[in-house]
Amino acid sequence: MNGDNSSERFETVIIGGGQAGLSVGYHLTNRGRPFVILDANERIGDAWRKRWDSLRLFTPAKYDGLAGMRFPAPSVSFPTKDEMADYLAAYAARFDLPVRSGVAVNGLSREGDRYIVSSGDQRVEADNVVVATGGHPNPRVPAFAAELDPGITQLHSSDYRNPSQLQEGDVLLVGVGNSGAEIALELSRTHRTWLSGEPAGQIPVRHGPAAARFVLPLVRFVGHHVLTLRTPVVRKALPKFASKAAPLIRVKLKDLAAAGVERMPRVAGVQEGLPVFEDHRVLEVANVIWCTGYGQDFSWIALDIFDDGQAPKHERGVVPGEPGVYFVGLELQYAATSDVVLGVGRDAEYIAKHIARRGPDGRPADAAENARHSEEVAR
Repeated sequence: MNGDNSSERFETVIIGGGQAGLSVGYHLTNRGRPFVILDANERIGDAWRKRWDSLRLFTPAKYDGLAGMRFPAPSVSFPTKDEMADYLAAYAARFDLPVRSGVAVNGLSREGDRYIVSSGDQRVEADNVVVATGGHPNPRVPAFAAELDPGITQLHSSDYRNPSQLQEGDVLLVGVGNSGAEIALELSRTHRTWLSGEPAGQIPVRHGPAAARFVLPLVRFVGHHVLTLRTPVVRKALPKFASKAAPLIRVKLKDLAAAGVERMPRVAGVQEGLPVFEDHRVLEVANVIWCTGYGQDFSWIALDIFDDGQAPKHERGVVPGEPGVYFVGLELQYAATSDVVLGVGRDAEYIAKHIARRGPDGRPADAAENARHSEEVAR
């Protein structure tokens, strides 16, 4: 990107070099369309490398590959986060995808018939822009966290790597999702561990190779082909589904109990620098890890494409109000699998086809191409 008054210009700019952005790049490459991928991280796959050290994927390797390149591991094994990161780097290299690393995009706007993508004082022009940063990139922590005693070590789960980051003494994890459960189980080996909140449920089978062979294929089929936005009933139900945390998958409540993890109600606030719970108990701990999820933040996009809740208005990732603007990797973009590795490729291909149909320089596709597009949407 240039820092002077001149701007580079691309037919398509993809913002985000994770599995969503790389997938779009792969499908555009297959269609012979020029593009560039801008990613804030220094290396492809760093978004995975920065997760906690012991993290493994929940999906087996046979579902973790992107189009055109299988994941190099036994089909029913569960890759580590570093193996996933290395796979993404190898994927970009194999297909020679033009990724520019270390470019943190902080602005998207329109000037005339072109979109302007900004990174500090640098900018590029584009006919098409694909936002592939995911729908929930920003860690969410309650406001009252700032009231905790400054002597308490606080981390969000996105910053947790391993137990060495914590000081001696008890640790409280807030949030009983999969991150909270897995980190709590790990910390229970070295710290007295408390876990606050209630889970949204738990998968009723033991996670592992047997489930990968016999259960996960069914779960994948339902999430990928049944729980989609194609039918009115599902469209009505999925927002409620999305508002709930995912059920516990690998670590179950009985595993936590067996490890000595002690359960607490929801955290209600802070009292004299210590966490206080809904039952009014106060807990003295040395460490708090907020496993409280992530929030959407598209405030850097200066386009009128958001609803009252600041979610992008789109149809399967295509923004009707701004021809040439697309999203990939959003939660429930089209199906329950849209924001995870095993589902993002289908949405990426759909968006790449849409871009190709627009023609060079954003010109509308011809009537025959539009007819084929309508047939595909109908299917």
